[in-house]
Order: sequence, then C-alpha cells, then structure tokens
Amino acid sequence: MSDKLIKALGYNDQVRVYVVDATDMVREAQTKHDTWSAATCALGRAMVGATLLGATLKGEEKLTVRIEGDGPIGYLLIDSNGKGETKGYIKHPHVSLPLNDQGKIDVRGAVGTEGMLTVSKDLGMKEPFVGQVPLISGELGEDFTYYMANSEQVPSAIGLSVLVNPDESVKAAGGFMIQVLPNAEDETIDKIEQAIANLPMVSQLMEKGETPEKILDRLVQDGTARIVDGLPVSFTCDCSKERFKDAIVTLGKQEIREMIEEDGGAEAVCHFCRTPYHFDQKELEELMEEVGGTNG
Repeated sequence: MSDKLIKALGYNDQVRVYVVDATDMVREAQTKHDTWSAATCALGRAMVGATLLGATLKGEEKLTVRIEGDGPIGYLLIDSNGKGETKGYIKHPHVSLPLNDQGKIDVRGAVGTEGMLTVSKDLGMKEPFVGQVPLISGELGEDFTYYMANSEQVPSAIGLSVLVNPDESVKAAGGFMIQVLPNAEDETIDKIEQAIANLPMVSQLMEKGETPEKILDRLVQDGTARIVDGLPVSFTCDCSKERFKDAIVTLGKQEIREMIEEDGGAEAVCHFCRTPYHFDQKELEELMEEVGGTNG
C-alpha cells in the first residue's frame, strides 16, 4: 500500500485531524542515507512531522524544518510542501544507541535536549515566515506540538512514530496531528486527550495493518469524523543537474578553473537524495564562459 495522508474534521467540526502513513517515504530515506536505528527514528519522525505541517499549506507553498540539538546526529533538515512531497537530510546517519528506560529506541539521546526547532515557510510572499522554538523534549512529537502552540498559536497534539526492524530497515512509520478549533468545547478537548492517552503508537497500529482511516476513528470516537481531503505522500527530491550548474556558476571563474586543473571535472551529490551529478571538463569550461558572460 502506498503512503497517504488524510485530512478530516471531527467532534462536529470542533477539531481538525491529519493522519499519515509514511512508511514507504521513511523507508526510502533510510535507504538513501544508510541510517542506523536511532538516526532512522529521528529522521523519520522529523519527516512525518514536516509532512503533517506541510499538509496545512496550499498550492505552491512549501516549508523547511531544521532541528538542531546537542545529540550525536547533528542536525536534521526537512523540506515539505502542500502536495505531500517531502525530502530529508541528516548530518550524522550512523547513530545507534542503547534502548531507553522504556525499552524503546532512544530518539531523545540521538537528537539531544538542548537546541532549536526552526520552521521556515515560503508562502509566496517577499519574506518567508520563520518560527523558532527551543527543543523541550528531543522526542520530536512534543517538540512539534510545542512549536504549533507557541509559534503558530494553534493548540495541537502531534504524535510521530517509526518502527525499525533488527536489520535497520523500516517496518512502519506514521503520525497524526489534531488541531483544536476556536469553537471546541471543554468536553471535546477532554475526549481528545483521553483518546490520545489510550492510543497505541501509530507505527505499531500500521504494522498490524490499520489504515489512516481506522486510526482517525480511534482519535474521533463519537462517529462524527468526516474526511475532507486526502493526498499521496512520498520522498520526492526536486534536485537537477541544472540546479547544480547554477550553483557552480556562483562559485566564480577561479574556483571552476581549479576544478578543471586539479580534477579534470567535478561531481556534485545532492544532500537530500544522494544523487550524483557529474560535470566533465567541457561542461565546466562552458560554465566558466557563462561566468564571463554574467560579469561582462
């Protein structure tokens, strides 16, 4: 089954609910970056979180999430948009830690507890909207929840989970985001809190074959859940040779000349999807001429 995200309203339109199955997306990220268990969970949770935030965007709008803690994985960089397209990068992918006190993968240990979560949204205006909060947990679900409440002033509950097999592959990944709308009654908020408290990890439910629709029914238990939209989600990178050409041109003539003289060419590798792009001597010489043209 391919990944998907559903958007719904519940409790007589007092809450907005997003549920996503992102198993294939996180699986692809794990393969591309060769992440080890703790790094896989951190990268996967961050990608699921960014995908949920991205689902609130419209059209060509997009966002970038940067999570930088004091843990061994360094920083995480995730791009997502309103079409369900997400790509992720982790600085140190080879991090595996002993299980935590609950016998689970130690995401907090991998991310760290001192640091920042920054969201930059490109909403098609001159300046991007940038919101930033300190990390409060390092588990990431709580950190995204804290970001929504403090930076966007939207009371939310966000759950993110990734299940990793003993061979480092991804068994299941997914999450949910519930946003309490201004008309929500106290009784509804109590029901939501109770449903979340009783909810097993989303990835464990998905491993057993539960769909986002079934998990939605677990979160909205009075039968009023109404799906308003759905979209496929995927690991999608928009890198291209053309983009790397533009980047090389910005380096200037001298640096391009050194590439030709020292290496006889250049290879650029995309941070996000690890795709290599090779430029031979002739291509670099053409780019040098382009630099000349832009200066003249």
